[in-house]
Amino acid sequence: MNNAFVYRSPLGGIRVTEQNGALVSASFADAPACEPASPVLLEACAWLDRYFAGRDPGPVPPLAPQGTPFQQAVWEAIAGIPCGKTVSYSDLAVSMGLTPRHARAIGSALHRNPLLLFVPCHRVIGRDGRPVGFAGGLEKKTALLALEQKDQ
Repeated sequence: MNNAFVYRSPLGGIRVTEQNGALVSASFADAPACEPASPVLLEACAWLDRYFAGRDPGPVPPLAPQGTPFQQAVWEAIAGIPCGKTVSYSDLAVSMGLTPRHARAIGSALHRNPLLLFVPCHRVIGRDGRPVGFAGGLEKKTALLALEQKDQ
């Protein structure tokens, strides 16, 4: 069974969906806020409250993103990037045992990340240190990185 709620963040609405007790999607959505109606969605709401308050949000709620084995591997790799830190697409490729030439494949997998924020693809940046490529838009990526830098 799918349950969803829309979280009202400083950057706009975030629609969070769960299925069978795990989060399956989180994306920016222009929709009216609504309350979480399951234990995992309540946990997600509390996590987002802490995150946007600039505090350590703690461990993420249970996640069940759907994707190819390669996408899953990329999402797992970025889950280990600490809050306030960034890594380039090419450096992420190398850390996964690939070559820097795989940066585009990494970017493609990140573009399909169904769990924005919970799987922190916004922490992957261009080789020159600039924010590039974010499904939520570069303004939101820049704002998220700035929020995380305030904690450091």
